[in-house]
Amino acid sequence: MDKKVFDFIEAEKKRQSEGLELIPSENYVSREVLEAMGSVLTNKYSEGYPNFEGLDGDDDEVIASTDAGHRYYGGQDNTNIIERLAIARARRLFHADHANVQPHSGAQANNAVYNAWLEPGDTVLGMNLGHGGHLTHGAPVTQSAHIYNFINYGTNLETGDLDYEEIERLAKEHQPKILLVGYSAFMKVPDFERIAKIGQSIPGCLLMADMAHVAGLIAGGVHPNPLDYGFHVMTTTTHKTLRGPRGGLILSRGAVGNPLRKPEHTLENIPTLIDRSVFPGTQGGPLEHVIAAKAVSFYEALQPEFKEYAAKIVENAKALADGLKEHGFKLIGNGTENHLILINVIDSYGIDGKTFERALDKIGLTLNANSIPNDTRKPFEPSGVRLGTPAITTRGLGVAEMAQIADWMQKTAEVCAGKRETAELDAMREEVRELALRFPLPSEK
Repeated sequence: MDKKVFDFIEAEKKRQSEGLELIPSENYVSREVLEAMGSVLTNKYSEGYPNFEGLDGDDDEVIASTDAGHRYYGGQDNTNIIERLAIARARRLFHADHANVQPHSGAQANNAVYNAWLEPGDTVLGMNLGHGGHLTHGAPVTQSAHIYNFINYGTNLETGDLDYEEIERLAKEHQPKILLVGYSAFMKVPDFERIAKIGQSIPGCLLMADMAHVAGLIAGGVHPNPLDYGFHVMTTTTHKTLRGPRGGLILSRGAVGNPLRKPEHTLENIPTLIDRSVFPGTQGGPLEHVIAAKAVSFYEALQPEFKEYAAKIVENAKALADGLKEHGFKLIGNGTENHLILINVIDSYGIDGKTFERALDKIGLTLNANSIPNDTRKPFEPSGVRLGTPAITTRGLGVAEMAQIADWMQKTAEVCAGKRETAELDAMREEVRELALRFPLPSEK
């Protein structure tokens, strides 16, 4: 036995159990998801796809359909059924015509969509990273930024909302092939209908939504679904608020065809264009053990309890935001409409985000330093921190615990600012540990 590695796995389990995870892109999966990821499916190579016929029924009907798939290897009897279940459940969950469950990550999902629809040099209009967008939406350090022409829009600094007038102006000026809505640090609910109208006014423009952060809220019915407003494609990760394994997912509207045959390059054929882009365009063999875990998490998200969970995420986030404001923290957008909070800690307590992140780590509260809109500081010493409530809501924390977390954060900020003694961090660490152990990880219940 490789004791060294397994000792560190146990140490990580202890860290998670005794602390509170506030990073909004992290969550805890169920024991069943863990078991699926650790299954013998990791032994099977499954290049290609299962058959896409007969996916409109319930799980039993999906299982009963045993038509041959579009695979390059034999021995796919079980993997075909599992992947078909994952596809069918994802379609049901997000009101999609098709779902590609093979992307290894959200970044891979986005790159596959770009590759499916764009030629090198084509224009994508997406959100500025510095205003809350994502690396894969045009950051110069990414591969896609060297292939395509990304134009960025920002937010309204007074309201914290998207600058819709700027989006419309830039769309008219640059005539993008993709109009992309998506973010990693944005606290409002986008006006998908307004953005869809802008995209529909541009010939051949693909409407794409990267909903990696809020997919679980969409699945739980507490956030609008861009596919319901005319968007052609929605990408997402399967972890974060969706509470599944680490991986990607591409949902689309249009005609579903045989991925072995190249279709005409039209918006109607985008599901098949994406399938061909994922494999063999941008990825090799799928991770069938992760796809099985995705299928399990989609099953869980289809249960009535998941709607309650999604609503509690938002309730907790708003309660935490209110508590932070009461303790003197200045929030970008003055609060939140989803699961995520962005704090301007420089203006709040005169400390940078990285200093605050490291201090909170010492007491067992994990979040991440993050730039704020128009930040003048270096990315590794930004003005803000980003936090959210998906993981702590999974463990069962509620509004009362949000008030306690806000209090700990204020005291830690005051330690960083020299207004309290550093010894107080040790006392708070014990308090955090005591609270965390009252709410076991899902895998420990």
